[in-house]
Amino acid sequence: MAGERSGTQNLDTYFQKLMVVSGRSKMGGGVMVGWKDLPMELLLRIASFVDDRTVIVASGVCTGWRDAICSGLTHLSLSWCKENMNNLVLSLAPKFTKLQSLTLRQNKARLLNNAVEAIANNCHELRDLDLSKGHRLTDSSLYALAHGCPHLTKLNISGCSAFSDSALAYLASVCTKLKCLNLCGCVRAASDRALQAIAYNCIQIQSLNLGWCENITDKGVISLALGCPDLRALDLCGCVLITDESVIALANGCCHLRSLGLYYCQNITDRAMYSLASRLVKGKSNTLWDSVSLNSSSSHDDQGLMNLNISQCTALTPPAVQAVCDSFPALHTCPDRHSLIISGCLNLTSVHCACAVQAHRMRKIALSHHTY
Repeated sequence: MAGERSGTQNLDTYFQKLMVVSGRSKMGGGVMVGWKDLPMELLLRIASFVDDRTVIVASGVCTGWRDAICSGLTHLSLSWCKENMNNLVLSLAPKFTKLQSLTLRQNKARLLNNAVEAIANNCHELRDLDLSKGHRLTDSSLYALAHGCPHLTKLNISGCSAFSDSALAYLASVCTKLKCLNLCGCVRAASDRALQAIAYNCIQIQSLNLGWCENITDKGVISLALGCPDLRALDLCGCVLITDESVIALANGCCHLRSLGLYYCQNITDRAMYSLASRLVKGKSNTLWDSVSLNSSSSHDDQGLMNLNISQCTALTPPAVQAVCDSFPALHTCPDRHSLIISGCLNLTSVHCACAVQAHRMRKIALSHHTY
């Protein structure tokens, strides 16, 4: 009840502001004297400015408001619900059937399979779903999503440690429009077998987070490199079994790759770095040293690698990493534009981006002028 009073007070506040700005608005020959008289278009417009908790309260004001909000609401986040998220989803899913984006991120695992099944049974237009930290969810949730939400393009199931690779492979075989998939910490689900299914079915995928999926080997990553040529961002942090073969395959097969995370991949050697430098740079019309500019207007598609995390990759040497840095103008070691991350690699402190070199040269010139 306290939440309902707060939501109603918010609606009153927005209505009063609306009246101050527009005066006493007429509607259908009458006068709009309260927020219950608002037409659907204006109601949805106001709903877009208030928090999701208030929107839910508003949907219970009257039948007209319920129908308007339920038919017009496309984006919703329930991450603010700390204790009763599961029951809230069960009550809302049959009403908000037009949802395209739903965030159910949790700090404490509260969500159960029946809530995800309710979403799958009612929200068939869903495109973007965040179930991160859903430790209590099992394979039945993934099977339900595959059957009820085949048009998913973005799915975050990071931290959902109970999912199996069989369920993930099945989901990939149905949800073939996936472009962004976060599997960070899904140790059981993210296997080579599952990656092969993703590579075979989800050829449009652009962003894939496999952080700390420690069972992944070169076999799975190579299948991604061969099957997902449009891959833009890949996080392999903590995938301790992969070797240079994975990076070489990515360099050869994913020419659009812009972000690569290799943190703690200690089997990676200079061979992988030289492969990145020589393969991904192909097709570029100039080199870093000829074209570097702090105010460059080049598009991202011309930049090659823009983020590379090789922290704790202790087998790498400065010449190999410098070769990568020299090949891609968007990789920076300078503090304000840090996109080449080499923390924990004490032997790489001599690696510098063009900005740092250019700044050093400018300081030397300034000092020489000052001397004279």
